[in-house]
Amino acid sequence: QVQLVESGGGLVQAGGSLRLSCAASGRTFSTYAMGWFRQAPGKEREFVATINWSGYNTYYADSVKGRFTISRDNAKNTVYLLMNSLEPEDTAVYFCAARPDGYRSSGPQTYDYWGQGTQVTVSS
Repeated sequence: QVQLVESGGGLVQAGGSLRLSCAASGRTFSTYAMGWFRQAPGKEREFVATINWSGYNTYYADSVKGRFTISRDNAKNTVYLLMNSLEPEDTAVYFCAARPDGYRSSGPQTYDYWGQGTQVTVSS
């Protein structure tokens, strides 16, 4: 069992930056692939970024490529999402998720564990 707790959300002006963190419990974090997803009001949950178990392979949604960076620190059981050049369209609840097989994935159905989410609001 893995428990995930997100933090770092908040209110920021367009063009600003935020760094989200996701702290994981358990000794097997370093073997899990991690992902970030987001859900805006009235919309379905969508993929943002994913990283494999080692941190060497990442993949991004086209909408955030070049602006967001996913990374992980296995010694701290934490995955991060650095968000630069934020736009009002990035406003959503952001969730981190974990999948045991270690391989990155953009499909939310492939993740076994989810955090409660953290709100990101970007004002214009």
